[in-house]
Amino acid sequence: MSQSEKARVSRRRGWVWLIVLLAVAAGMYFYLNRSDTANQSGLPGMRGMMDMAVPVRTATATESSVQVVLPAVGTVTALNTVTVTSRVEGELEAVLFAEGQKVQAGDMLARIDPRPYQVALDQALGQQAQNQALLENAQRDLRRYEQLFKQNSLARQQLDTQRALVQQYQGALVSDQAEVDNARLQLEFAQIKAPISGRVGLRKVDPGNLISAGDTEGLVVITQTQPISVLFSLPQAQLPEVRAQLRNGNTLTTVLYDSTNTRELARGELVSIDNQIDVATGTVRMKAQFPNKDEMLFPNQFVNVRLVVNTLENALVIPARAVQQGSIGSFVYRVLEDNTVKVQPIVTGAVQERNVTVLEGLQRGQVVVTEGVDRLRDGAKVEIVEE
Repeated sequence: MSQSEKARVSRRRGWVWLIVLLAVAAGMYFYLNRSDTANQSGLPGMRGMMDMAVPVRTATATESSVQVVLPAVGTVTALNTVTVTSRVEGELEAVLFAEGQKVQAGDMLARIDPRPYQVALDQALGQQAQNQALLENAQRDLRRYEQLFKQNSLARQQLDTQRALVQQYQGALVSDQAEVDNARLQLEFAQIKAPISGRVGLRKVDPGNLISAGDTEGLVVITQTQPISVLFSLPQAQLPEVRAQLRNGNTLTTVLYDSTNTRELARGELVSIDNQIDVATGTVRMKAQFPNKDEMLFPNQFVNVRLVVNTLENALVIPARAVQQGSIGSFVYRVLEDNTVKVQPIVTGAVQERNVTVLEGLQRGQVVVTEGVDRLRDGAKVEIVEE
């Protein structure tokens, strides 16, 4: 390339750079002029957007009575459960209950063929009558022997033998009475009766089957559901609070809710605490009892438990949704008189449904933001929107 050509290329590059610089300068001038015009015409720039009031909903801190509630998940258990079994062997002659019906203690549930046991009773009574007759005859002979012995007409050995015979028959009668009692008991056991009051389940044996004493399957299961119990567990850290209330003689109300934790099922009271902590879970089992008059509770049903351990009077309360979490811990946005907000650290306490108690950081009557907090910062302006 000649020197003249190199000079032309150099001049061309210079013109290109000059054009680029002029274009950049024109663009910056246009942008700055447009921003100034927008600000002068009232359109919100970045500063204007930060000065806009944020619409929020608020709530006022109030004083109220608050229940301290310990939540848990529990299982409904029958107060008593009995598997009805036969005490004697025989053919099941009749079933006298309807599946699912309520029965009272002592009601007859079924009947085993009683004829073999009636025969055994008759035999025992016959043996008893026989030995009774022998005893009476031996006693008459003994009285005669005693008269003859007084007249020196009978040897002492014969008298002693007769006395021993009387005692023998007396002992036989004692044994006979035991046999009679046992036979009557076996005959009574042929009538299977309800040992407790409750509701019977589905029968497990049909009439005509041969059943035996001690059959683990049983005839039917009776569950006592009025009253009924609920078993649940609480962390061991909450045990001292519960025990302190019980030591003071306080009754701890226990409220049950359905699986959605929205519908109340029953109210009862805590009746007992297990004597040891489960080392695998770090929890302790507790039992509450409920009247269950409407039979809303059913054995093995899962329920949500709320154990009321205390009631705080004049506690400061705010909606739980107003409480935020950050590096400073729990805090709320408190609305000031000039409609700006301040980040207010607080210490929370017991939670009751949708509200939470405030132990430190707020006073009664102060206003906190409940909705719209995602756009707030310390010192931001707010516009309170009514519900």
